[in-house]
Amino acid sequence: MPVKGAALRVRVLRISEAAMKLTSGVAVDIVTAESVGRHRLRLTFSDGHVSTVDFGEFLRRSLNPETREFLKEAKFKKFSLVHGNIMWGDYRMCFSVEDLYNGTISAGRPAGQRLAVAEDRADYVARKPRRK
Repeated sequence: MPVKGAALRVRVLRISEAAMKLTSGVAVDIVTAESVGRHRLRLTFSDGHVSTVDFGEFLRRSLNPETREFLKEAKFKKFSLVHGNIMWGDYRMCFSVEDLYNGTISAGRPAGQRLAVAEDRADYVARKPRRK
């Protein structure tokens, strides 16, 4: 969370998508996270980069009832910064730092499609009968 009493000014610049990419081999941590609207967080990284990430669509499209619990705003706001990343609960929900840095959690595919594949696979593995 931001330090109380500290003024934070964010200057919005138009930069190319390529300029927002992380450099390979360079470690970047999230140093502050601030709620800026319903299911939206402003994340500040150790290199000074700031991203605002909207988690709303990801949460609404999720097929996992445990993930959908974070649609409740009070529960969503109970995040913590751990080892330079943001997480909810005891790793109940966390994301790639690279995706958060780029301001998206869908990584090129619609979040719902990516989630459905991952959740269907997990469900299939859990129900698949074992061969004797």
